[in-house]
Amino acid sequence: MDFWASSGYRLLECRPEGLILTDAWLARFLDRDELRPPPEAGPHEIALHRRIAAEPRIPVTSEDIAQVEDADARENWTAFLAFRDRLLGHPTLEAAYVDLFRRDVDIAPAFVDALAHVIARFMLEGVDDAWMLRAAELLFRRQRVSTEGGQVLAADAATLEFYAESGGFGAVGRLLREELPPPKMDVLNAENAPFYFMRDELYSFALDLTPGREGASALARVLERWVAHLVGVRVTIEPVERIDDPRWRWHLGLDMDSTALLNALYQGESPEPESLERLVLLLRLSFQDPADVIAEMQGRPVYLGIGVRPDRTLKMKPQNLLTNLPLAART
Repeated sequence: MDFWASSGYRLLECRPEGLILTDAWLARFLDRDELRPPPEAGPHEIALHRRIAAEPRIPVTSEDIAQVEDADARENWTAFLAFRDRLLGHPTLEAAYVDLFRRDVDIAPAFVDALAHVIARFMLEGVDDAWMLRAAELLFRRQRVSTEGGQVLAADAATLEFYAESGGFGAVGRLLREELPPPKMDVLNAENAPFYFMRDELYSFALDLTPGREGASALARVLERWVAHLVGVRVTIEPVERIDDPRWRWHLGLDMDSTALLNALYQGESPEPESLERLVLLLRLSFQDPADVIAEMQGRPVYLGIGVRPDRTLKMKPQNLLTNLPLAART
């Protein structure tokens, strides 16, 4: 079954070493509102769009951009071309993505997410497990998380915001304030899982990330694949309810806030209850091959944390698994 057509996966060339950039995949970005000239666009903006649509890899100078009449359009073209040129400098999209985090990230977040989206699509080719696919959406889509009654539910933030504005979810405003999923956003379960493939582009399923439930296990399996695909290291990841380990030596957060919370716990501090409650999921990562890890961490696990912001949103940073694991140096 196919899924996530909007990633543009079918427009890329797939090889054993990774995804190979094509003109067709680049050109699809020109149909975005940020780059498609509006009816009132000036002649230079229209001409630039036509040139790049015809030849997506054509060189573009700073003078070409300066001639674009609208300031917002100039900014958007500058961002897109920085993204394009970064991709053109690498043999695969995966190589470009990994290289992004070896220095200060210099492309717009929307393009980082576009890369994560299509790489995840390639990584999950052939998977028909709706829980894994829904869990993988966390790699590139912001979530809103509720923790009512000990249950951890993640719902797509943009979908909630859309229906909150349109009224499509009725009493969604009240429900959002109470941190509950709206009545028409089904929690993924065994009965409705087959419908994921009919609604994959709607992002309209909530995922139960409570430890011990299918969603948390599915996210662990997705992260195992992510590390294997982008780092080339085999790991086993499993959800845990707490860290009770005298051999705890290494941890990392998969979002903006959880690293600080894990640091505090590791140092024996007691974070405020409202801060600790925002640490919604813990996972334990183990390396399958001891040779992949630095000597001091051989035989020891790495603990991963996933937390939410004070506004209950979660934007995962899966790139932390590429940069912060205790990997042994490779030749």
